[in-house]
Amino acid sequence: MAISSVSLMMPTQVVNETNKLNPTPYEAQQSFANSLKEAIAKVNDQQMASDNATQKLITGGDIELHEVMIASQKASITLNATIEVRNKVIEAYQEIMRMSV
Repeated sequence: MAISSVSLMMPTQVVNETNKLNPTPYEAQQSFANSLKEAIAKVNDQQMASDNATQKLITGGDIELHEVMIASQKASITLNATIEVRNKVIEAYQEIMRMSV
């Protein structure tokens, strides 16, 4: 009984490595913009979920206080993390602008 070897790359798989390693500037810009939009949308979703949970609690909806507090803390943490990332990006930009050419 012959045992065939196992490889990580199957011959039927087609991988375009050159496109992944060297994207065009336009593709890189679009990829970065899309990633940034998705991240901001997630932060906004957390804020909206927190607001909705708070509204349910205020109007006497079927929600527990601890669920509202957890949603509020999640929204707060994601917003604070986003603000810190923004601050670091601005700081890095300012550092680059101070460099002499």
